[in-house]
Amino acid sequence: MKIARLLLASATLGLLAAPQALADTADKKIALSNNYAGNSWRQAMLKSWQKVTSQAVADKVVAAADAFTTAENQATEQAAQIQNLVLQGYDAIVVNAASPTALNGAVKEACDAGIVVVSFDGIVTEPCAWRIAVDFKKMGSDQLDYLAERLPDGGNLLEIRGLAGVSVDEEIHSGIVAGVAKHPKFKVVGSVNGDWAQTVAQKAVAGILPSLPEIAAVVTQGGDGYGAAEAFKAAGRPTPIIIMGNRHDELTWWKQQKDANGYETMSVSIAPGVSTLAFWVAQQILDGQDVPKDLVVPFLRIDQDNLEASLEATEPGGVANKEYTLDEAKAVVAGK
Repeated sequence: MKIARLLLASATLGLLAAPQALADTADKKIALSNNYAGNSWRQAMLKSWQKVTSQAVADKVVAAADAFTTAENQATEQAAQIQNLVLQGYDAIVVNAASPTALNGAVKEACDAGIVVVSFDGIVTEPCAWRIAVDFKKMGSDQLDYLAERLPDGGNLLEIRGLAGVSVDEEIHSGIVAGVAKHPKFKVVGSVNGDWAQTVAQKAVAGILPSLPEIAAVVTQGGDGYGAAEAFKAAGRPTPIIIMGNRHDELTWWKQQKDANGYETMSVSIAPGVSTLAFWVAQQILDGQDVPKDLVVPFLRIDQDNLEASLEATEPGGVANKEYTLDEAKAVVAGK
């Protein structure tokens, strides 16, 4: 009846030709299912979600936008969480997935119940879901392209990987492998998991350093650069080129080294605010918009010439970020 009244009003005003959606999401509930929150990127992601969605609720764009996080990257726990969200009557579920495949059964159940599922960062492969992806493989291979320019003679690399079993880790790693194949003067001589966390990375690098030869550069996934730098310092070893991951502590360290001795590197990561893009995409789907199943957003890169500006715009303890507005989300959906 509500839509019928809107149609009647539009017809009366002669506005039926206007390209505006008539669906109403003011009574819709959206949930975020997050698999892990144990590093600064995830915390910034949740903070961005809360900031943007709380305003959307206040503006009555949606009725609710609640966030739920599992204990420790457990796919079985997250699948159960998604099933509970279905039972709780959410209209859409935004998912940062522990696995691209292990949640597919729960996602399919949600879709079959008429619920919109939008995955981002850690995406799912279930066809009924939407995916907001970053070219993480390119994020890995770009590191080798940069190092090839800086170190034309190549050298030994230490690779710091992310959280084991997560698609993001696998994709960035595959990009690094492809980059080494493209630039064969480089050789990965050691690999550790840093879980995208400074303290974990520092401990892991400290543990492997005594067994490694001279390291020319450290390739990373984000959140691990400062920890790697501290481990090299503690071991009394020369600081290699360490690729950073847009965290405030990494950018601060880089700025200090740049000022002191001209240290050069680059920094790259996905903006945590991609969670807000996923929220708006879910809202647009609920609003009856035609949204492609697969959307791609760029990663955020910081170079030597924009380090200071990027650091100034990044909160202490946070990550260089971008939060999306509804209009910006519409532009991404439209491929602009």
